[in-house]
Amino acid sequence: MKSEWQTKSLADVCQFSNGLWKGENPPFVHIGVIRNTNFTKEGVLDDSDIAYLDVEEKKFEKRRLQFGDIILEKSGGGPKQPVGRVVLFDKTEGDFSFSNFTTAIRVSDPNDLYFRFLHKFLHWTYLSGVTEGMQSHSTGIRNLNGDAYKSIKISFPLVSEQQRIVAILDKAFDGIATAKANTEKNLQNAHAIFESHLHGFNAPRVPLGMLVKITTGKLDANAAIEGGKYPFFTCSRDVYAIDSYAFDCEAILLAGNNAIGDFNVKHYNGKFNAYQRTYIITVNEQKRALCRFIYFQLLKSLKQFKDQSVGVGTKFLKIGMIQRLEIALPTSISEQEHIVSIMDAVRTETQRLETLYQQKLILLDELKKSLLHQAFSGQL
Repeated sequence: MKSEWQTKSLADVCQFSNGLWKGENPPFVHIGVIRNTNFTKEGVLDDSDIAYLDVEEKKFEKRRLQFGDIILEKSGGGPKQPVGRVVLFDKTEGDFSFSNFTTAIRVSDPNDLYFRFLHKFLHWTYLSGVTEGMQSHSTGIRNLNGDAYKSIKISFPLVSEQQRIVAILDKAFDGIATAKANTEKNLQNAHAIFESHLHGFNAPRVPLGMLVKITTGKLDANAAIEGGKYPFFTCSRDVYAIDSYAFDCEAILLAGNNAIGDFNVKHYNGKFNAYQRTYIITVNEQKRALCRFIYFQLLKSLKQFKDQSVGVGTKFLKIGMIQRLEIALPTSISEQEHIVSIMDAVRTETQRLETLYQQKLILLDELKKSLLHQAFSGQL
């Protein structure tokens, strides 16, 4: 840190305001309310889904957002997402406030601290994991310790120097955002190539139930054992392990339930065990159909299964839905083998590209963190 920089706590340089409850006492005003869903991982406000609500005019006047305010997520998050995200409110028109799950932060003296410098500092604070140690959990929701957050120390130079640093970061972040957008587009294209091959042939359609036997596992999902001898298939995308097996065959494993209907399918040959809601599909008519071919047919039917699934809290697949599924089935086994060989090759290449693009996205995120670290340690 450069010697001419000063260091103060957030409480010394900022004003904090708690979020807005809807309230019940008129008069009301119709305004936009920034919620957790409007936060992005980039620290940018997503205004595509702002809620417009009737709220108490008296409460709103004390919580009207101003250009340059920073909104802090103080409650919410999830198992893999800490709270503490921030977004910059940069709107100059309209009436907006912020929800009770958030807090507004306003610079006390603009001649002392530049709001864009503060926003980037708080965004870096979140990305570097500082806020994760400031939260508690209750009923699945993470809550940020407000007093601990206010005690965070921020070091900063003169406003002119803050503005210079922000300009450097903005230019660098624009380049990173463009690179990420291009990489994510390439990732989508890789998925699209695989999907086009998956749906890229026609053949007579046959009900799946005419070709296969369908059963389920017998075990609870918590029967998995770390370091077990055999694969244990549940409705998760992950494959677990277990020390006993109930099946020794080539099979397709289809998830039978999922919270949002995002089902998955796997292909395995050998000894394994399975959860009681995992469907185990084996081929009866081996002269008519290859197991691997049917696997790809089920893979391309996952969206159809999602649309057909039933249930409210959790989505389920009924065995009849699977039996009635009509698949495109070439009459020749050799033609099925040819299609499978193409699909396996395309999938291998797609997975290679996905890995490459995901690694690039990780590197771009790390570059952003590195630039922020340099900025707030006086190295830019």
